[in-house]
Amino acid sequence: MELWIAASLAAALFQTVRFMLQKHLAKVSLSAAGATFARFVYSAPVAVLVLLIVLWGARPEVSVSGAAFWTYGVVGGAAQITATVCTVMLFGRRNLAVGMTLIKSEVLLTVLIGLVVLGERISGVGLAAIVVGVAGVLILSGPVEGGVGLRRFWTPSAALGIAAGALFGVSAVCYRGATLEVASDAPLLRALVTLAAVTSMQMVGLWVWLRVREPGEVARVLGAWRTAGFVGLTSMAGSFSWFVAFTLQNAAYVKAVGQIELVFGIIATVLFFREKISGREFAGIGLLAISILGLIVWS
Repeated sequence: MELWIAASLAAALFQTVRFMLQKHLAKVSLSAAGATFARFVYSAPVAVLVLLIVLWGARPEVSVSGAAFWTYGVVGGAAQITATVCTVMLFGRRNLAVGMTLIKSEVLLTVLIGLVVLGERISGVGLAAIVVGVAGVLILSGPVEGGVGLRRFWTPSAALGIAAGALFGVSAVCYRGATLEVASDAPLLRALVTLAAVTSMQMVGLWVWLRVREPGEVARVLGAWRTAGFVGLTSMAGSFSWFVAFTLQNAAYVKAVGQIELVFGIIATVLFFREKISGREFAGIGLLAISILGLIVWS
C-alpha cells in the first residue's frame, strides 16, 4: 500500500474519533467555537515540541519559501477553523453519519478548488462523479427541514454542511500548497513543519476570538481537559496524517480516499450514539459513495 493511501485512511479514522468527541463537547459544556478551540490548544504545543525535538536531534536540512508558505497556511488555517465551527453546529442538528456525509461535499469541491488554485485537473468521468455527489447532497439535505427541489440547498443543515465542505476543500488545497513550499526531501518532516506552523496560528487566532467574543469560554475548554485533551491529540494525529498525504498526492485524491470516514461515521452513529439512519439518508450516502469511488478509480 502506498504511503499516501495509508496516511489518508489513518487521517479518516482519527478525524471520525475527533468528530465524536467534539459532538460530545458541544452537547455537554462548550460552544461550537470552544469545541473547535479544543482541537488546537491541546495539539499545537505538542506539534511544536515534536518538531523542535526532531530539529534539535536530527538537524535535518529544511527551509520554507517565505510568503507563499505563510499565505497558504493562514488561508488554510482560517478556512479549517470556520469549517470546524460549521461542523460542530451541524452535529447539533443532524445525526453523526448524515452530518459527516453532508460535509463530504468537501471531496467534490476540493477537485474544483484544486483546479483554480493549483491547476490540478480532473477527467470527464471525474466531472460526472461530481454530479452524482451533488445529487447525494440534495437527497441528504431534505425533507427534514422542508422545501423541494433546489430549495433544499437553503435549509440550515444543508447550508452548514455544504459551507463546511467548501471550507474544508479550501483548507486541503492550501495545506497541500503549503507542504510543497517546504524544502525537504522527507515528506514526514514537511508535514510536521506545516502542522506545527498552522496549528500554532490557529490556536492563537481562535484564542483572541474567544477572549473578545466569548469571555470565559477559554477557561471552560481548559476545564474540560479530560475530553478536550483527547480532541487535541486525535486532531494532531489526523492533521499530521492528512499533511503527509498532501505532500505526496493531489489533495482531491487524498480526500477521496479519506471518504472511508463515511463507514466509520455509520459505525459510530449506530454503536455509540444509538442514532438511526433512514432509508433516504442511506440512499444519499450511497450516491456520494459512488461519486467518491468514481473519483478514486477513473479520475
